[in-house]
Amino acid sequence: MSNVVIRIAGPEDAGIIHDLVCRLASYEKLSHEVASTPEHFRRALTDPRSTLKILIAETDGQTAGFALYFETFSTFVGRPGLYLEDLFVLPQYRRNGIASALFDEIIRLAEAGNYGRIEWSVLDWNEPAIQFYTRKRGAKVLREWLRCRITLGAPEPQGEL
Repeated sequence: MSNVVIRIAGPEDAGIIHDLVCRLASYEKLSHEVASTPEHFRRALTDPRSTLKILIAETDGQTAGFALYFETFSTFVGRPGLYLEDLFVLPQYRRNGIASALFDEIIRLAEAGNYGRIEWSVLDWNEPAIQFYTRKRGAKVLREWLRCRITLGAPEPQGEL
């Protein structure tokens, strides 16, 4: 495989980004939750108030994966942080260093911007991702923290959890 090129996505990449998001959702068996369109990404990438950034990984001139992140703030650290919403590599490009290249670039950007943390979530069944983050990257899984969510504009939940 040729060199991996990591670049910052622009609004012109909205269709590529949406396709990758749909492929990620399929891998995670969550396709039914995708409500985004390419237009959502185009608008977010042109909004001057948005902290959304997307990295696209390419190899041999082909899109191989992406990482989507945005700025947060830690009251404990007293500095901004980055939240990695998605890191995804297409199956045919896995185990070729592309996920590491994307992750390395996020770390480089966080260090250059004097960010205090990088945080993300991983599905509990996704053992390859858990191993990548913990064994190869030295991340700590924070089992004492539970992720909560309110989806705005969604129908009211039915019944007990």
